[in-house]
Amino acid sequence: MAGIYVHIPFCKSKCRYCDFASFPDKIGLAESYMACVYREMAMRAPELRDYAFNTLYIGGGTPSVIDESYIAMLVAAAKKHYSLSNDAEITIELNPGTVSASKIDLYKRVGINRFSVGLQSANDRLLADLGRVHTLNEFITCAKLLKGANFSVDIMIGLKGQTPEDIGQAIAVADMYGASHISMYALTPEDGTPIYTDYLNGELPDGDEVAEQYAFGVRELKKRGFERYEVSNFCKRGKESRHNLNYWRRGEYIGFGVSASSCIKDVRFTNTFDLDEYFKCIISNHFAVIDRQEISPAERRDEYVMLALRTAAGVDTAEYEKLFGVSFAAEYAAAIAKNVDYLEVTDKSVRIKDEYLFVQNTIIIDFLES
Repeated sequence: MAGIYVHIPFCKSKCRYCDFASFPDKIGLAESYMACVYREMAMRAPELRDYAFNTLYIGGGTPSVIDESYIAMLVAAAKKHYSLSNDAEITIELNPGTVSASKIDLYKRVGINRFSVGLQSANDRLLADLGRVHTLNEFITCAKLLKGANFSVDIMIGLKGQTPEDIGQAIAVADMYGASHISMYALTPEDGTPIYTDYLNGELPDGDEVAEQYAFGVRELKKRGFERYEVSNFCKRGKESRHNLNYWRRGEYIGFGVSASSCIKDVRFTNTFDLDEYFKCIISNHFAVIDRQEISPAERRDEYVMLALRTAAGVDTAEYEKLFGVSFAAEYAAAIAKNVDYLEVTDKSVRIKDEYLFVQNTIIIDFLES
């Protein structure tokens, strides 16, 4: 299993919490940028000719802010240069304030079959405080345009002034309008973002409050038939994100565009975050990679354990032994013993109990230090 990721770094305006590579003031460069992405895809193709890809994920930024014809050409380029399976999951991220019926119609016609919609909150006051460019009504319009399609909704918790009722309303709205997948993320106030000031001023919920909000959200999601399969991801039966599952299972992936990351044959590499530098590199037929790292056997093991323990299924002990040649129970006996009250251990798997999954980092650290 392998995936393709393409980063579209343009948006209407930068949200107060965003620290991704996104440029709201440079959307006029979209045509030139996409031409470079198509070229980068062609440049990489020879070394990946033996790969079969079964997911394509178009993220950002806000991919839906650029002309839909560029997205159509992007999908065509992926199919031209790479072996993309006939049943590939092709996802595009949407901001409800940047879509139209014609855009969504074209997306569907070119083969996009999964949509990731950034709702974040169903409270317009909270949306404005986050710097989102859409309202609840615009989300509802977007969801109606997607009726019958496979779509996911992002919801945030840990927001300033947010109540459990706000979280419940966002979940209810997403479910009511047809979402089959919900990602519920806790706000991370990153240094250098405007919302970090709120954090410094003590205006955001503390860790215990966020944990309570998360537990409340999990209960509400379960009532509506959304089962958790990763700490922040919930879906109706069979609607998991195949692209994200590939990441959590340490599958290979190739990234295109500014800031995009890749992991091929246990080598991880990342493109420049600087838009001008990206243009210069691709135009001169050079890759825009700024960081390259070979992953050691010990790092592979640590990554496998860390990612598996974030999922509801946990570590498949037979698979671990097949991959690394040692018994998981023996290798991590000390960590398992230390965290025995927080784990469900069987002869087939080791998983963090549901009630402790949100605080999995403190448990996983013991495994990484084992």
